[in-house]
Amino acid sequence: MFCAISAEHKLNMTCDIFCRVIDNFGDVGVTWRLAHQLGNEFEITTRLFVDDLVSLAVLVPALDPLQSSQIVERVEVRGWPGDDITDITLAVADCVIEAFQCALPPQYVNAMTLRRVAPVWINLDYLSAESWVIAHHLLPSPHPQLALNKYFFFPGFERGTGGLLRERDLFLRRDAAQLTVPRQHANELRVLIFGYANAALPELLNAIECTNAKAVVTIPHGKLGIDATVWQNDKSLRSSDSLSVNIQPFVPQSEFDGLLWSQDVCFIRGEDSFVRTQWAAKPFVWQIYPTSDGAHLTKLNAFLDRYCADLNSAAAAAVRELWRTWNSEDAVAIAPAWREFMRHCTVLNSHARAWADQLAAQPDLATNLVTFMQKSAKIEGFMHKTVA
Repeated sequence: MFCAISAEHKLNMTCDIFCRVIDNFGDVGVTWRLAHQLGNEFEITTRLFVDDLVSLAVLVPALDPLQSSQIVERVEVRGWPGDDITDITLAVADCVIEAFQCALPPQYVNAMTLRRVAPVWINLDYLSAESWVIAHHLLPSPHPQLALNKYFFFPGFERGTGGLLRERDLFLRRDAAQLTVPRQHANELRVLIFGYANAALPELLNAIECTNAKAVVTIPHGKLGIDATVWQNDKSLRSSDSLSVNIQPFVPQSEFDGLLWSQDVCFIRGEDSFVRTQWAAKPFVWQIYPTSDGAHLTKLNAFLDRYCADLNSAAAAAVRELWRTWNSEDAVAIAPAWREFMRHCTVLNSHARAWADQLAAQPDLATNLVTFMQKSAKIEGFMHKTVA
């Protein structure tokens, strides 16, 4: 285990992060958040290479997707390098992060071998609570042809993994914001539903409306928003008018935490939203991106095993059942699952806060990365001097 470093002094290091946008905003959301923290908290000269600047601009409105190179909030953002990487400004960084196995441009990899000291090459992988993560975290993977090592870096929920992205002042901002959340009614329930298309949505909305005298559901624009609008306008689908549905534009990443902090229950999707909801310390339901081979369910259950470990059996069963019904789009079972989940809301609120505090007792992902970068750079430099 590495000792945590201070983020209060500028580090004389450079870092290049590469990201390909595979689907939605998960990959680019994580890499932008990491680049921003490295550039602003650690003052590391950081460049983020993205193959889809339009998607990044949705999360970061200050970004101009038509500009192939620009500085945004102390991070240099560039489009994906072309075949000819000869520009002097594309000198290989001290640390190179290949996000989610995106495969670096071959020309850049070749340029890595020309450095006097090889860069620290990291494969930042997807977040998982599965038991094998600790055993694979920080394992080296030698390049089959070149004198380069790539290290696997796995985010995770326990010591011995890479940890989770978390800014130094996050909890201070969260706790201050949650003291000032405006409510129209004393017992108003606020629910965020941010997810992929889901056939169980109408029955979930019915369940929320039936079990809460006053409720406000917020849904970002998209397929779920369209379906929710249909439900809201069709009186035959509703049992009362106690539920208000708020369809709102997709918010920039910088505003997403505030949205989470204002809610009572959060239905979320993707990796970045998954982590931020845990830091928000609210009861939540994670809609995991489905895979054709069903591997996503193994990943989902591995997290549930960890998250529910300190809950009483009834509350744990309620969490598991609501997650199951939402992820399987079980329209028949979701109403009773919601009612049982809400029956344990006091326990689940306390658990969510304790869970966030437990995770925060571990070093965050950026700190772990920088510590590893520094240690590895010293080793690489020593090896180079020895060989020379």
